[in-house]
Amino acid sequence: MTIFSRIIAGEIPCYKVAEDENYFAFLDINPLTKGHTLVVPKVEEDYIFNLNDDVLAGLVLFAKKVAVAQQKSIDCVRVGVAVIGLEVPHVHIHLIPINQESDMDFRKPKLKLAPEEMSAIALLINEKL
Repeated sequence: MTIFSRIIAGEIPCYKVAEDENYFAFLDINPLTKGHTLVVPKVEEDYIFNLNDDVLAGLVLFAKKVAVAQQKSIDCVRVGVAVIGLEVPHVHIHLIPINQESDMDFRKPKLKLAPEEMSAIALLINEKL
């Protein structure tokens, strides 16, 4: 069981942004920018292109809803999208509010946000869904 499956199951706490029967979105605890969110399918699969077409299409549509809510909640030019998939063997899409391309540089230092701020950001995005 991956760490993301454990988060989905409620075994590990997270800052949940959104959930439906097939997908789950939560704030990245090591964000590049405020509002950096991970969107995952509930089905455990390591590689995004191994997902069946319906699950992949649903994941993208779910991510779109979250990104629209992020843009309404976080001061940003747009929401950047990245799928890297090497850190955790569970498909995940990074949705990152950005104002410039360098905001998506995964080599830069991550933000350190207080738990209260993380909770407030998750709630703000959730309210805009």
